Amino acid sequence: MFREMRRKRQLLPTEESVAILQRMTNGTLALHGDDGYPYAVPVSYVYAEGKIYFHTAVKGHKVDAIRRDAKVSFCVVEQDDVKPAEFTTYFRSVIVFGKARILEDEGEKLSALRLLADKYSPGEAGLEAEIAKGFRHLLMVEITVEHLTGKEAIELVRGKKGRS
Repeated sequence: MFREMRRKRQLLPTEESVAILQRMTNGTLALHGDDGYPYAVPVSYVYAEGKIYFHTAVKGHKVDAIRRDAKVSFCVVEQDDVKPAEFTTYFRSVIVFGKARILEDEGEKLSALRLLADKYSPGEAGLEAEIAKGFRHLLMVEITVEHLTGKEAIELVRGKKGRS
């Protein structure tokens, strides 16, 4: 169902791709937007147990697009090191394909929001009060990962082989 990566030597192991998703703090969500136009928007997120969670306003372009078509793509760039003299970029990135759903169950929504809050504000005093204050004014979205690939620049692959 999903395409195989053409440049297989640059494919990151799944464990590395998952680690990148766990480490990074923002990614670009791609949706089927209005009038057939793609809609890509940066979001802060948390990755946990094969799922990506993010919050959004109760109404808006993202929400409308998800309700219309649950299929999404999500991209995270870990490294983007431009090498002008080499006419290239040393990059590492992960792309996810999956299905998004708005969490309607309050328990699921609260669990997801706590995961997000713990990632960005671990151990902060007042965290529960902040969650309670915003809980009714936001939606939590869950992306179930169906396909995941990570890729890095060929120069990074060659660098690893040189160290082995």
